[in-house]
Amino acid sequence: MKHLGLSVPFVLLAACGGGSKPTTTPTEGGDPVAAGDQPGSGAGSAQVTPPADPPPPPPPPPPQPTMNAKELGFDTPESVLYDAEADLYLVSNIGGGPSAKDGNGFISRLRPDGTLDNLKWIDGSKKGSTLNAPKGMAVAKGVLYVADLDTVRMFDAKTGKAKGAVVVKGATFLNDVAAGADGTVYVSDSGVTIDDKGVTATGTDAVYKLVKGKAVVVAKSAELGKPNGLLVVDGTLWVGTFGTGEVYTLDAKGVRGSIAKPAGMLDGLFWADGTLYATSWEQKAIMRTNDKGEWSMALGGLEAPADAGYDSKRDWMVVPLFTSNAVVAYHRR
Repeated sequence: MKHLGLSVPFVLLAACGGGSKPTTTPTEGGDPVAAGDQPGSGAGSAQVTPPADPPPPPPPPPPQPTMNAKELGFDTPESVLYDAEADLYLVSNIGGGPSAKDGNGFISRLRPDGTLDNLKWIDGSKKGSTLNAPKGMAVAKGVLYVADLDTVRMFDAKTGKAKGAVVVKGATFLNDVAAGADGTVYVSDSGVTIDDKGVTATGTDAVYKLVKGKAVVVAKSAELGKPNGLLVVDGTLWVGTFGTGEVYTLDAKGVRGSIAKPAGMLDGLFWADGTLYATSWEQKAIMRTNDKGEWSMALGGLEAPADAGYDSKRDWMVVPLFTSNAVVAYHRR
């Protein structure tokens, strides 16, 4: 990270500018004449530089959230999934380093009124419920799928009981999971590791689908742009990228289409009332499309908005704030 400060020349210029005296030059008659009044100097007609345009006003602060769940024990919340049947929000908590295999991850259940149902509904530190750094989640056919570094872990969606795991060979940072109406499950690998030294690209960028307990490559290439958020709408797989700030579709052969660049550092995708939404760390915002495929800001002022979920019962956008250890909800506007 670069730290910027005032440059030495700038400071010296500011210090010297207020105390300088005008230079004078003697004329033939011996009378001193100010340098600006010499013949040819254009005295009295000096050009004045117009003032610079004022900077644009800062964006208005976001509206007050309809739910603000904080100081409840969340530990780096990364993803929110609305469980419509239980009317609860599942919140994945990394619980340590985003790439650490430390067994500290857990999944919380949060009520819409902002109170906890269970902080550690699934506790990665308990035997049989391994979670290292859980991130994106999806439910298909009664099973909760969770992206966890190089493994997709499965749990009973009602009880939280472990139901197995699929190891994705060669993956380094499984980040999101999405499920289609037919039960097909997809998972993204953002192709990075994150530790005390920073973010390191591993070149494992990929999107997989799970077939009979195995991960099958849909697309694997650095050109995928650090794929993060996944979403399946009417059989179409959408991908949002953290590295290139792109949103695109991906067909069964791994070919990209409908490529757009709504904002940088995209995280989660969700769908509401015919509209595609994406969270952006760069813009600290939720972005949305219109029927022409144009993107605009739906909500700003969000610090580190991670993989948001959609509460279809209340028409809420439910956002985990990664660095604030909080989950907030807003009405769609």
